[in-house]
Amino acid sequence: MFIGVFCSVDSSVFLFAGLGREYALAFAERGASVIVNDLGADIKGGGKSSAAADKVVEEIRAKGGKAVANYDSVEDGEKLIQTALDAFGRIVYNVICCVVMFTTSLHSISDLIQRIHLRGSFLVTRAAWNHMKIQKFGRVIMTASAAGIYGNFGQANYSAAKLGLLGLANTLAIEGQKYNIHCNTIAPVAGSRLTETIMPPDLVASLKPEYVAPLVLWLCHDQCQENGGLFEVGAGWIGKLRWERSQGHIVRQKNQTMTPEAVRDQWNKICDFTDATKPATIQESLHSVVSVLSQVESKEEVRANPTVALSVAVGQKLPQSTFSFNHMQCILYALGVGMSTKDPDHLRLKYIQDPKKFLYEGHSDFSCLPTFGVIPSQAAMMEGGLSAVPGLNIDFTQVRKLSTLCKQVNPFSGKLTSKATIADVLDKGSGAVILLDVNTYSGDELVCYNQFSVFVVGAGGFGGKRSSDKAKAPLPPPRRAPDAVVIDFTTRDQAALYRLSGDWNPLHIDPSFAAMGGFKAPILHGLCSFGFAARHVLKQFADNDPSRFKAIKVRFVKPMLPGQSLQTEMWKEGNRIYIQCKVKETDVVVLSGAYVDLHAASDASPEHPKQGGGLQSELVFAEIGRRIKDVGSELVKKVNAVFAWEITKDGKNTAQWTIDLKNGSGSLHKGPYSGKVDVTFTVSDEDFLDVVQGKLNPQKAFFSGKLKVRGNIMLSQKLEVILKDYAKL
Repeated sequence: MFIGVFCSVDSSVFLFAGLGREYALAFAERGASVIVNDLGADIKGGGKSSAAADKVVEEIRAKGGKAVANYDSVEDGEKLIQTALDAFGRIVYNVICCVVMFTTSLHSISDLIQRIHLRGSFLVTRAAWNHMKIQKFGRVIMTASAAGIYGNFGQANYSAAKLGLLGLANTLAIEGQKYNIHCNTIAPVAGSRLTETIMPPDLVASLKPEYVAPLVLWLCHDQCQENGGLFEVGAGWIGKLRWERSQGHIVRQKNQTMTPEAVRDQWNKICDFTDATKPATIQESLHSVVSVLSQVESKEEVRANPTVALSVAVGQKLPQSTFSFNHMQCILYALGVGMSTKDPDHLRLKYIQDPKKFLYEGHSDFSCLPTFGVIPSQAAMMEGGLSAVPGLNIDFTQVRKLSTLCKQVNPFSGKLTSKATIADVLDKGSGAVILLDVNTYSGDELVCYNQFSVFVVGAGGFGGKRSSDKAKAPLPPPRRAPDAVVIDFTTRDQAALYRLSGDWNPLHIDPSFAAMGGFKAPILHGLCSFGFAARHVLKQFADNDPSRFKAIKVRFVKPMLPGQSLQTEMWKEGNRIYIQCKVKETDVVVLSGAYVDLHAASDASPEHPKQGGGLQSELVFAEIGRRIKDVGSELVKKVNAVFAWEITKDGKNTAQWTIDLKNGSGSLHKGPYSGKVDVTFTVSDEDFLDVVQGKLNPQKAFFSGKLKVRGNIMLSQKLEVILKDYAKL
């Protein structure tokens, strides 16, 4: 019998002979520290000897590896784990391969098999579990068997234990995921002293344990993100298994008794695996039952699974919808996506940068946030639109928005008409993706275009295509540190506030409805976090000028909860800003493959002044930026401060720059800065250039009022390090 647990800095493993021996040698060869556990029992579980474990330990040590033997029973899981902790310090991998196998008929089942395989695996894993949770990393491999998956004559006890291990592993995969503990199951076929009595010698010789070990090593690697998988492996072949389910058939009618005769009459349909589904979670399994209840109540005679009828749905137009709005809806949306008078910018009186123009209808430059365009477009989709399309039967507890593309002109009142079309339907296996194109008009003028990718959990598996040239592809960010990072807080009532803009899906407010969708609590609207991210880009790179906004594309990855913090990371490449959003508290990515396209400042609306346009200081800051890229790390060591510059022209603030020589390898930011600044300088464009060129002494500029300083004034002495080389400009 064998137990495998990998621990310590290099990782370590409990093992025995056959497969266990091969695992131990393979992991030790890769630098793991190994605990070898073997009672030395015979194939029926009898007897006891230290020879098997000691031999493997000697082999490992002879090759320069680290190994310690353990002879405890798997039912003494705490002792096994303690051996690992005493020898190597911590638990990293837990590979369990308990093997005692002998055939027996059903009437003579012994509990030895259950105790060793199922209970033993449970006890060892339980002993290691808290250690893995604390260190927020672990890998658990359960060893099942084809006998457990398919059954085998004369092995009722063994089959029951092995399938029990699969159930245990699947639940551990769910419970461990948030702690970065992954649990997978393998069903190996390998020749050993346990199989040589039931397999021909030639077959035993060809099914070498070394053809199994590489899979185990990969599943234990920190780069492997597989979790909850089941794999058959042997002879150099590996295959992944999953459940498959027929679409089934409803065999009862409303207010009528369900009878065995009805089951008999529909048996062929119940067992028909045409367009079979592949549920991967208990939520996906249960959603059909929820769908059945609604269908029975409405007297619909349709199949339980909301499969998409491609030939009918694609190209169908949704009922046209209208949306009337004024400044109240614009302000409510801005509040819903986190705009707040607590923001320091709200206290300023600048023309462009002042976000009050999104919250106060009396502002001379009152505007609607450009992403408001998703609201009338979404109304076309959610208010009965999709459910009215022939071929679509959707359970809205299972709807997730996968991605959104929004292009918008920016009105702030009027009556809009949205026209939506099913562009395509894709089969993603565990669900279906509906591509929905929505054009929104003000009269005859197109003011907004949206493309929604709507993911319907459990509606896949119908044999459709997986991709479409009609879909707008997400794009990964550049492979470098972001140019700007903004952290924003959502409130516990953020979803309740955002839904007032028209997204009434109860998934975001009703705990019982959220539970039906598989969530522990109501989640924040994906389009709410989308609005937060767009607002961050608009502020950071477009001076809150909505006329600069051209388009935004995002892919919704994971949900976040109201009350969590959203961290938006941004990379500027020309007029495209790549973005990625994470939950600050958990580091879970919620938006990815995202970008915002901006109009160049010269292309923006003519009534809006452009920040920094035609300023001489821009040449200096451009050169500073180049120098930071070249020797930023050296400057950070010398300066260790963050400087903000407010450049004025004709008495008005026209540009903002921040030189960060405190964090990372240094950076230069144009526009409002969300981080902490050590000192802020305010100076006119002309005087700034005179200071840089040495024509104006900084001290004289300060005492004459031409250079204003806020914050740690002593840090101004370090300006020479930054500006000394620019007199030549």
